[in-house]
Amino acid sequence: MFIIMEGFGILHTHEIQSGLYSIHAEDHVYGKQTECAIGCASRLAEVYDVGKTRLNAAEIAEARGLQPPSVAKILSVLSKAGIVDGSRGPGGGYALAKPPKQIVLRDIFELFERNDPSNNCPFGGGVCGAGAPCAMHQELVDVQRHLDIFLDTTTLEPFRVAYQELGHRPVPSGTRPTVTKRESFRAAKRSRS
Repeated sequence: MFIIMEGFGILHTHEIQSGLYSIHAEDHVYGKQTECAIGCASRLAEVYDVGKTRLNAAEIAEARGLQPPSVAKILSVLSKAGIVDGSRGPGGGYALAKPPKQIVLRDIFELFERNDPSNNCPFGGGVCGAGAPCAMHQELVDVQRHLDIFLDTTTLEPFRVAYQELGHRPVPSGTRPTVTKRESFRAAKRSRS
């Protein structure tokens, strides 16, 4: 398990559990725009019916607890990339441009995340691939491989299935949990020892 944090690079579960680092809610595996874009696309996946149902930016923003201006900008980028189809006027709005099972998270991720082609090693100094590998080389390779598999194989289809076939509904933004705390994809806040 890992998390990528601004200013800290990649941290592993044992580092987080040992309390070596302070983790904040804003630390993610990807940036805010990517998270917003996945939120928008996943909402459109929930209501996917081959384009009959269209949602406007305000409806998507409200359903996901996002800011409408940010959603509008994100939808414009997703539309230009052919992930969503937008139309103006009465009955207008946005729908996925293709079935949710044909859209992988990588399609969205690459629109908003910068690819760093550098071979500079962030931990051992020098250049990765030249000379002996740094002490964390294999762990970093494993993390990247798992992230690549996740982005390349995870589609938006589970959102459609959960909403349409299983009847799951998103909990409104700001709702407090009523059950015992469960594991989250976000790391818990911890203080540096």
